[in-house]
Amino acid sequence: MKKILITGITGMDGSIAADLWLSKGYEVHGIIRRSSNFNTQRIEHIFNKVTLHYGDLTDMGNVLSIIKNVEPDMILNFAAMSHVKVSFELESYTFQANTMGILNILQSVKILNMEKKVRIYHASTSEMYGNITNGDNLLTEESEMIPVSPYGIAKLAAYHLCNYYKNAYNMFVVSSILLNHEGERRGSTFVTKKIADYVGKYANHKDYNKPLILGNLDAQRDWGYANDYVYGIWLMMNAEKPDNYVLATKETHSVREFVEKSFKLINVDIKWVGEKENEVGLNSKTNEILVKVDEKYYRPIEIDTLIGDYSKAYEKLGWKPTTSFDELIKKMVFHSINKFKN
Repeated sequence: MKKILITGITGMDGSIAADLWLSKGYEVHGIIRRSSNFNTQRIEHIFNKVTLHYGDLTDMGNVLSIIKNVEPDMILNFAAMSHVKVSFELESYTFQANTMGILNILQSVKILNMEKKVRIYHASTSEMYGNITNGDNLLTEESEMIPVSPYGIAKLAAYHLCNYYKNAYNMFVVSSILLNHEGERRGSTFVTKKIADYVGKYANHKDYNKPLILGNLDAQRDWGYANDYVYGIWLMMNAEKPDNYVLATKETHSVREFVEKSFKLINVDIKWVGEKENEVGLNSKTNEILVKVDEKYYRPIEIDTLIGDYSKAYEKLGWKPTTSFDELIKKMVFHSINKFKN
């Protein structure tokens, strides 16, 4: 039985990957961080089917020890300080986790002379592009990258490290760029989940009068479904040769549109009043304030638009997104409605 080691297994992508690789007959191992609170909710349904190891990617000795003991055939690295806004406040830690983390994995595999045995995947990010498109041109594997956040900069350094180890040591290393992808397992601090959860609470408790607080409503993103994208990773990792791919939908939608479509699912139309920090979203029937803008959620440098081109993945892997933007919102909102029924 082949083995896979997943870092960040308790996160959205990591838990979905664990499900997928289990279904393919793999022995699944995961690295989790020690926490005073349980953080394994996303893998409770497979808890007895996976082997978990306490670890920290910033600890080289720990990483090397786990890889040596597990002897994996594949490593998927999803572990990261993944919140872009927070990265402006935790700059040093962001680099330790997002850059040194993957370097420790790559070095450990090389030190253990496992370069020819282990296939490595590293999750890159569209934040590496920065503000190079206004939506007219789609982002590809060859697009210029000028990140504008500590998160994006750290991930770009990791991206180059992966390419270096692949080319210098002939290792199977993939560092793909997944445009914004969401799903039912998305963390509650991310904007799409904040919106879906708020709508879920409001649908179940019409007297819920605490407004949804958001930042830049006009940010445009290319949103896909996480399960589609993790399947794309499966295809990359089972290809004959390692290569980097962009996974995307070739569509862009604003945060404002995500809000409107989410509330529409519970028959609430949003009416926008005011401008910038003073803008609010009202229930068009009752004039109740449901959405407020707070500049504390603005980034020091905003990325206005991200939109990607998955043509290479389609041509070489046969991958394309199967879940539309509207279907994605339905999945997230109805999941939240069910979650907050009691």
